[in-house]
Amino acid sequence: MPVEMSPEKFEELVADALDQVPADFANAMDNVVVLVEPHNEEDPGVLGLYHGIALTERTSSYGGVLPDRISIYREPLLDMCDSEAEVVEEVLITVVHEVGHHFGIDDARLHELGWG
Repeated sequence: MPVEMSPEKFEELVADALDQVPADFANAMDNVVVLVEPHNEEDPGVLGLYHGIALTERTSSYGGVLPDRISIYREPLLDMCDSEAEVVEEVLITVVHEVGHHFGIDDARLHELGWG
């Protein structure tokens, strides 16, 4: 049974997860915003999504662009969990996974690191 949680509480969990990103990485996050959304319209089951140009792919011509976005999707994360503790864990995994994409880390390497 999905976990019931207010949108505000879920956003707090995302903020807490961002606080757990190591300082070196958090300080290096450049031109990126993290958003909490109900679900992804194209793929309602996806937990999070990075929209943008990874730091490793930016060239000297990068500039004057809107911020990259990391979307964390509340409904599928709540649907997959059976407890609030599980939501906390899955939100952390999802946030770190998407932050990893901002730094150019692909899915295979994220899975190897345990952030899949």
